[in-house]
Amino acid sequence: MQRNLAVRAANFPPEGGAGSAGPGAVLDRETRRVYLEALAALRHGGVEFLIGGAHALAPYTGIVRDTKDLDVFLRKEDCESALAVLGDAGFATERTFPHWLGKAYAGDRFIDLIFGAGNGVAMVDDLWFTHAAPGRVLGVPVRLCPPEEMIWSKAFIMERERYDGADVAHLILACGRVLDWRRLLGRFGRRWRVLLSHLVLFGFVYPGERTVIPDAVMAYLLRRLDREGVGAEAARVCDGTLLSRQQYLTDVTGRGYADGRLAPRGEMTAAEIAHWTAAIPPSPVPPPPDLPSGLSLIRRNGRPAPRARRRRR
Repeated sequence: MQRNLAVRAANFPPEGGAGSAGPGAVLDRETRRVYLEALAALRHGGVEFLIGGAHALAPYTGIVRDTKDLDVFLRKEDCESALAVLGDAGFATERTFPHWLGKAYAGDRFIDLIFGAGNGVAMVDDLWFTHAAPGRVLGVPVRLCPPEEMIWSKAFIMERERYDGADVAHLILACGRVLDWRRLLGRFGRRWRVLLSHLVLFGFVYPGERTVIPDAVMAYLLRRLDREGVGAEAARVCDGTLLSRQQYLTDVTGRGYADGRLAPRGEMTAAEIAHWTAAIPPSPVPPPPDLPSGLSLIRRNGRPAPRARRRRR
């Protein structure tokens, strides 16, 4: 089986024509213009890039969804050049998070320039380009992020407001028979438990499609799990911060666990972690609901709130 069968749906017709598909099919005219200008500027500026996000997920999986931005993946050392090229083309630019993300704006529309992940994992390197797949976005020939690297980067996104596990499952379903599983295992490295968790969930989600995952892959990971047993590491570390920048903060700020993102165990510096943490959006607290007569709110400790005393006549 040839590798390119995994992306046989990537060559969509130009959006807006008969049989159009992909996120571009639902873009308004101005957004389409902005994205096309950005792609043209990057190409003419000699910046090597790949397309990811929803615009790459659709060709691989056939799943089309609206998207608020265009995800451009590139090497870290090329980010400044890309920002300069887009700045010369009239975009407002910023190095939003120096450890993984830049942005280019045209009004309220924007392009994400991605060279890693917010947790410091999945940095874009030469292998992303070596194994990229040909495709079309907005009718323009482009190269798409490889499905292995998309799985790798999406597997760690488990925030309360965003979980990419369904994307991982759909990529495995669509491309599993032609994935480079050896390279995928290498990408996860010592964080192989994250991959195993997604593979186990895949078998739950698609019980009739479990053969998409090679038996040798599952056997290898389960052997590793069995060899480790239930013994804990000597280090008191929380690697949950690699999955969610917010939900495990209490462990590293108040419970004495070391942050799994912090070098040398992780790939981030303390300053990068602080910057990434400071950008957590505030959680709005909704007002208490209007309760019917006779009902009372529940205290945070699980006990009923005290009822108001009746006034004696």
